[in-house]
Amino acid sequence: MTAVRGGSEVDAVVLDLGNVLVTWDPARAFAGRRTDAEVRRFFADVDFPALNLRQDAGRPWSEARAEVAARHPEHVAMLDLYVERFADALPGPVPGTAAVVDDLRTAGVRVLGLTNWSAETFHHAVPAAPAIGRLEDVVVSGREGVAKPDARIFRIVAERFGLAPARTVFVDDSPANVDAAAVLGFQAVLFTDAAALRADLVARGVLAG
Repeated sequence: MTAVRGGSEVDAVVLDLGNVLVTWDPARAFAGRRTDAEVRRFFADVDFPALNLRQDAGRPWSEARAEVAARHPEHVAMLDLYVERFADALPGPVPGTAAVVDDLRTAGVRVLGLTNWSAETFHHAVPAAPAIGRLEDVVVSGREGVAKPDARIFRIVAERFGLAPARTVFVDDSPANVDAAAVLGFQAVLFTDAAALRADLVARGVLAG
């Protein structure tokens, strides 16, 4: 089924996962095990966002550990703890978005995932947010060896599933990823919460009001 509003067709919605369908808070992996000050120091010293993006782009955690051991040996145990307790960094679904997934599926709209996520920890996703398991499929950056906002991963999802970007809504909580999708012609939406997403999809004619 194709949703139509004002002559504009939408036949698929591609959702980011982290902080769109499943809450991700890396500090929670250390809760009750390390102090807040220790966690902040670890994140700052190893430049955690940059390190994590390299993991999302396919680097094994063993290589991340070797990097930390060489540059910040005092933080190796912290990295090990993060990987070991990764499930604790996923406290549960983002409120309301599972219902959006189910309503899209009921409406006959294809619903897919495109996530920046390490291949080695992705098995934790569905237990933390079961709606992920109800998506048609998910492109996982760590399996592809390239991460958003690189244009290549958007092309992968379009080619793999036969998507026309102009008829595909892409939803992400990262402005950089939304901007990259828009450049490639996707109907790109910045996620803030489930209510705003639902309102946007209604406005586009993808869901009934």
